[in-house]
Amino acid sequence: MILTDDQRMLQDTVRPFMADEGAIKTQLRHWRDTNCKDGFGHGLWKQFAELGLTGILVPEAQGGAGLGMIEAGVVLEEIGRNLTPSPFLTTAVAAVRALEGSAQAERWFPGIVAGETVAALAIDEGRNHDPARIECRAERSGNGFTLSGQKQFVVHGGSADVLLIAARTAGSAGEREGVTLFAIGKDASGLTLDSAGLADSSKAARITLDRVAVDADAVVGDVDGGWAPLSRALNAGRAGAASELVGVAAGAAEMTFDYLKQRKQFGRLIGEFQALQHRAAHLYGEIEIARAAALKAAQLLDAGDYRAELMTSVAKAKAARVGALAVQEGVQMHGGIGMTDEHDIGLYMKREAVLSELFGGPRFHAGEVARLSGY
Repeated sequence: MILTDDQRMLQDTVRPFMADEGAIKTQLRHWRDTNCKDGFGHGLWKQFAELGLTGILVPEAQGGAGLGMIEAGVVLEEIGRNLTPSPFLTTAVAAVRALEGSAQAERWFPGIVAGETVAALAIDEGRNHDPARIECRAERSGNGFTLSGQKQFVVHGGSADVLLIAARTAGSAGEREGVTLFAIGKDASGLTLDSAGLADSSKAARITLDRVAVDADAVVGDVDGGWAPLSRALNAGRAGAASELVGVAAGAAEMTFDYLKQRKQFGRLIGEFQALQHRAAHLYGEIEIARAAALKAAQLLDAGDYRAELMTSVAKAKAARVGALAVQEGVQMHGGIGMTDEHDIGLYMKREAVLSELFGGPRFHAGEVARLSGY
């Protein structure tokens, strides 16, 4: 599968923008070294909006570009290539897909399109990704609900204006039925956030809900039917994370290949040694396979194909494994300098480690592939 002319034009616009405005030195290193509480720059997020990127999945009728997951993947690959810190994946991709078609979309889409709103998904409650294992409760209270429970690893939760919180209104943990998705503002009474830095300098929060009262209109979709918008968010997030991982792998590989052409050892460029050439060629091929998987997942999601859920797990698992290969090979081929903070290759390893687990790691998705294939 190859990109269309319009998609290549988007790529030609986004690639230099990320390389210049979203570069490692001016964004990731800057916000890390200044201990920024959000882990990203809101000024850059506004620039995303000026380019129309924040509304890439928002329908044209609601002020967005009305494009699809393939186009979002193009943007995410360049974000990954440059390690650009931003809430694009959680806000412009996962949250938009969750909110689409709901009454809450009218409230939150304008701010997302304008680059003024950040959204976060509060799903996981344990150490491992398991979206059906929800114990956070939402009980009927008057004309609304009262939520109680905890959420872990809420990426960008500390800087979010709106939190999409999955809570159980019926059934028990492990069941997909009985889950309801709520869109709750950050200032809700009884909601507390404890934000911390992750290995790649991004931020995630632990959220505690202590009888948080919300009106019935905070429900996204139907009561007890939250798995539908939640699965849309998860599938989009997983496909998007796969594309970003491809970008991380490509960025690490390009940096490594350049180093092989510059570093001399034993009187020769190390790239002349056949063993390293074989490893580089193998890595290049693996990245292309991962890119094809990510593109296919995006294509099936855009088409509403029944195979999309399976393919998103294939893409996420493959991209995570290839990302790990790329950063490991990168650090090894750089030698000692690859272990230092002054060189950027180590930053790719840290980003890959975090992104690999976001929306489920390789083992989780291997299990999903087996489940969806009937095993």
